[in-house]
Amino acid sequence: MTTQSRQIVSTLNADGTLTVELVPEEVAAPTGHQVLMRVEAAPINPSDLGLLFGPADLEHAEYSPGRIVAPMPEAAMRALAGRIGKPMPVGNEGAGTVIAAGDAAEAQALLGKRVASIPGDVFAEYRLVDSRLCLPLPDDLPIELGAASFINPLTPLGFVETMRREGFSAIVHTAAASNLGQMLVKLCAEEGVPLVNVVRKPEQADLLRALGAEHVVDSSQADFMERLIAAVDETGARLAFDAIGGGTMASQILTAMETVAARGMAYSRYGSNQKKKVYVYGALDTGPTIVTRSFGFTWEVAGWLLTPFLFSLPPDEVPKLRARAAARLTTTFASRFKAKVGLEEMLTREAALAYNARVTGEKYLLTPNG
Repeated sequence: MTTQSRQIVSTLNADGTLTVELVPEEVAAPTGHQVLMRVEAAPINPSDLGLLFGPADLEHAEYSPGRIVAPMPEAAMRALAGRIGKPMPVGNEGAGTVIAAGDAAEAQALLGKRVASIPGDVFAEYRLVDSRLCLPLPDDLPIELGAASFINPLTPLGFVETMRREGFSAIVHTAAASNLGQMLVKLCAEEGVPLVNVVRKPEQADLLRALGAEHVVDSSQADFMERLIAAVDETGARLAFDAIGGGTMASQILTAMETVAARGMAYSRYGSNQKKKVYVYGALDTGPTIVTRSFGFTWEVAGWLLTPFLFSLPPDEVPKLRARAAARLTTTFASRFKAKVGLEEMLTREAALAYNARVTGEKYLLTPNG
């Protein structure tokens, strides 16, 4: 038997518009290792917003019940030509109750239990997921914490693991007052990793200092570069994770690293030979990444995504990371949400403009079944 459900899909149209809508669907009965999950909570992450809306103009969109039609910039149409006419389901991670299961022992063991999973299409009322990718949740764990148990917890763990694998000893992190950034502050304190936190507002700096962050620099202040250089000098940070993406932040970080590395060395037109690297993992600024090469030749700017990172690990390391995240879901990796929205409400003008604004500390939670 099938289960009647509804899900949110995003479709780029050939006429230069993007349609995001709530559509009915029939979900097949689970077989084998599959389980049928009644979705109870799903965080709206920046990675979801990139697929859901991208650079579409929500201010000038047309809103109707269960549907948004928004104009898409011409440049985006060229860059996203491969998805024209293809309805894309949205929602990387979520949690809910298993109401049916396939005949595999792993699936049957989850029947009636609350689980978290990362199927990639969880903005829906019901979802088929692989039982082997499910994380059983303790009965006393709030469902919203379980729903956000993959992306945000595993990302800071991935940052620290990347640092160690590549021979670095400290980290610079931008947009550091985000939910993920606050988790990274706690994790680095627990594991003795020096961390430089870059924020954009004085109140964000106060927030992180209240959490115990030692090195916080505010990019809105006139002495930002001076303070960034001092923090890089004190921590020895030569690796950065940049959530901003566009603009000059990556270049400024590399300049600060080179300024510290070049102190006391004889002049060389090639700069220092100190390894310096910035990973761009977000796109709060969707404009070009501007690199002004004032930091010699020993540097890298690269991209970092959680899924490719996990695939790069030895198979036995991924369960260990997941276990570390699961053990601290109520402490180090606890998520906080500004508000909850339902499926219909998610496609209203007020809600869409609010959660798509990506304001630091204002994460939203989708509750598809009320």
